[in-house]
Amino acid sequence: MSPREAAAAAAPEEAKRRLLRPEIEGLGESLIRAIAEDNMGRDGVIPLWFGEPDTPTPDFIKQAAVRALEANHVFYTQNRGIPPLREAIAGYAARLHDRPMGAGRITVTASGMSAIMLTSQAIVAPGDNVVAVGPVWPNCVETVHVMGGETRIVPLEATDGGGWRLDLDRLLDACDDRTVAVMVNSPSNPTGWVMGAGEQRALLDWCRARGIYVVADEVYVRLAFDTPRAPSFLDIAEPDDRVVAINSFSKSWSMTGWRLGWLTHAAGLGDAFAKLNEYNLASPTTFVQHAGITAIEEGDGFIDSLVERYRRNRDLVVQRLGAMRRVRLPRPDGAFYAFFAVDGMTDSLGFARELVAEAGVGLAPGRAFGEAGEGRLRLSFAAEADTLSRALDRLAPRLD
Repeated sequence: MSPREAAAAAAPEEAKRRLLRPEIEGLGESLIRAIAEDNMGRDGVIPLWFGEPDTPTPDFIKQAAVRALEANHVFYTQNRGIPPLREAIAGYAARLHDRPMGAGRITVTASGMSAIMLTSQAIVAPGDNVVAVGPVWPNCVETVHVMGGETRIVPLEATDGGGWRLDLDRLLDACDDRTVAVMVNSPSNPTGWVMGAGEQRALLDWCRARGIYVVADEVYVRLAFDTPRAPSFLDIAEPDDRVVAINSFSKSWSMTGWRLGWLTHAAGLGDAFAKLNEYNLASPTTFVQHAGITAIEEGDGFIDSLVERYRRNRDLVVQRLGAMRRVRLPRPDGAFYAFFAVDGMTDSLGFARELVAEAGVGLAPGRAFGEAGEGRLRLSFAAEADTLSRALDRLAPRLD
């Protein structure tokens, strides 16, 4: 009997019957998809459920992809991305954060989602704990669960002044000797909360002293309404700090379907992320990487126009929802979401299903973002103002 056969014979009966790891069998479905899947393409539905700009990718980026295809950039590349793109991202980051940034600290990924997964694969072992600010996009914490870790969510608090507040002491108290990382998404999906620079400094200092990672989901860092951009951990992190910053081309350059993102990390982690890219996908799509160079080098004006559009949409949605008697909406300072409470609503998934069936407006249920999100709905205002106005007209009778 071979060693493998002997191990199989000795395995508990339950393990023999199991098809998948318990962590995978226990993964929850996306409750955003639970609303969207059966209603995508349905006539008359206004889809505001996904975190996706309705603005197509600009032509100058599309044409860069066409040129890359015509130049036969269709073969495998380096695991961490083509050097010209890594250099372009490093230069972009240096300008954005006013700090030197070498390409050795950049790994290109096949989307921001892939960057989140790679990060959990790199740092989370079974039994480890990750503390996260919530409510939070479920995919962030589920990658921890895939790796056999657990998450502790510390929820933001809605303030009387119409914003969101983080209790930093509560966040730190949630950490213990099994905590390997604190995860922060700012600007936040779904709340639009923006973490202040002072809070970031205090958290980084605390984590640095304890050898805990800061995992910073900063895909919305350019989409801030009251400052040129949101504060970033990369503004203050030293090159060898345990900071992993996640970014993506999806939101700022309207490239959701292109699946291109990147990680900024200590240079010493580069080899590990190269291996993880190899074993997950080998390398991001080649001609898309070439288009990414053009997005970074020529896309600032496009981003500025998006931010101005989202600012106007934010003001429209805050004004209209704020006038509805059952609605309580903290004002979002970044990203493109309104995350609002509805008096008397206890089942956000059921209520979202009613709204899409009866009003023809697709929203994301707050429960999709964890227990801290229940009682709320998320509306994406990355849409035309006329579309938002029609959606709000339909919602008013049910929320007033």
